[in-house]
Amino acid sequence: MHINFAMWRKASWQLIKMDDKKEWDSLDVVSKWLIATRSAVTLVTVYSCVIAGILAARDGRFDWLTFVIVTLGLFIAHGTNNILNDYTDFTRGVDKDNYFRSQYGVHPLVQNFWDKATSIRWFIVSGVLATLAGVYALFHTNFSPTTIYLFAFGAIVLLAYTYPFKYWGIGELMIFLIWGPIMITGVYFVLTGGWNWNVVLAGVPFGLSVASINIAKHIDKSDDDRKKGVGTFPVRAGEDIARRVNQLSIILIYLVIAYLVFIPHYFTPVMLIVFLAYKEALTALGVMNKPRPAQAPEGWNFWPVWFAGFAFNHNRKFGGYLILGLIVDALLRVYLPGFWTF
Repeated sequence: MHINFAMWRKASWQLIKMDDKKEWDSLDVVSKWLIATRSAVTLVTVYSCVIAGILAARDGRFDWLTFVIVTLGLFIAHGTNNILNDYTDFTRGVDKDNYFRSQYGVHPLVQNFWDKATSIRWFIVSGVLATLAGVYALFHTNFSPTTIYLFAFGAIVLLAYTYPFKYWGIGELMIFLIWGPIMITGVYFVLTGGWNWNVVLAGVPFGLSVASINIAKHIDKSDDDRKKGVGTFPVRAGEDIARRVNQLSIILIYLVIAYLVFIPHYFTPVMLIVFLAYKEALTALGVMNKPRPAQAPEGWNFWPVWFAGFAFNHNRKFGGYLILGLIVDALLRVYLPGFWTF
């Protein structure tokens, strides 16, 4: 077994499909972890942390060591959640019979790449590493009640998202809160020691873009979930309402950015660069008005993912412009502090 850096890069950017157990067994530990935890998706955690880091740097309170430890910890925590998600659904029988989850990426349990005991060991090791980063954050903030509350909320969602939150139809809301205002404001707080409600609001757009992926994915598999008794939001509220909520989520992303530019002037107009993701946004909005194809269109390589594929593409494009805008915005605030202040 050798370290496969090429697979690290590939698994960090796209979902991996693999059917040969020998190929799986030949992979190094990091490659297996990145594939099993679907790191192409968990990369959204890094985006959230980078957003928080830039906002902290803009306020002159950035610390590289703390940023790296917290970001790695949260990235690993997200992966830990995905391991638990697969374990819980597999144990409850949800992932059997060619269920949606096992079609779009490697599912080690369904494909017999590892057994349940191995899955638990990976969950424990990953969970311990993530917890250590959380403990560091607690010491770094002198066990601030704010850090304790955020740590506890994150731990509860990590353990309870798959069951029962997802079954209650509130999993999508938890996704928005965690990868938006909670994580972004939390990392900002750990880095700066201060609470800023504008930062809370600044975390909303990216959280909405992540939630839109989750809602879209659950629309994609709503028929399967309904048969399996998994009460996601589209199952509980109905697919039509879920589609409209997803469209509203995407629209609100841009309205919140515009608000932060023109009302409190927390952002400079450079943040309007995010509107360059309009093509992906309009495509994601438009596809929600159309029926899901019965089979994969020619050239579509992500089946059975459909709506989620468009939401994911929008998230990547919007997230890239958001971070670019934040970097320039921070530089303007530092070197032209009087710019866009009233």
